[in-house]
Amino acid sequence: MAEIIRFVALPFDFVDGRIAVGEPIECPDPGVAIQCAEGLWKVFGHAGSVAFSRTSDFEIGRFNDEHLLRRFGQVTEKYR
Repeated sequence: MAEIIRFVALPFDFVDGRIAVGEPIECPDPGVAIQCAEGLWKVFGHAGSVAFSRTSDFEIGRFNDEHLLRRFGQVTEKYR
C-alpha cells in the first residue's frame, strides 16, 4: 500500500582503468532523471550515466528491480 517510485540519475567514471559507479542523484520525475543523466554525461564529463526508476514498498520490505529509462556513454555491465 505504501508503494513509492524513485527516479534516479547515476553517473559512472573511469577509475584505475575500470568503470566505477558514482553517487546517485534522486529526481522528482522520469523526465528530470533522464535530463540529469544526460547532463552528467555530456556536461560534467563522466564516462557515462543512466536514468532508472525503482518501485519499493517499505511496509513489507519489497524492493523491485530497477527499470532502465535511458543510458548514456559507457556504463557497467548491469546497465547494458
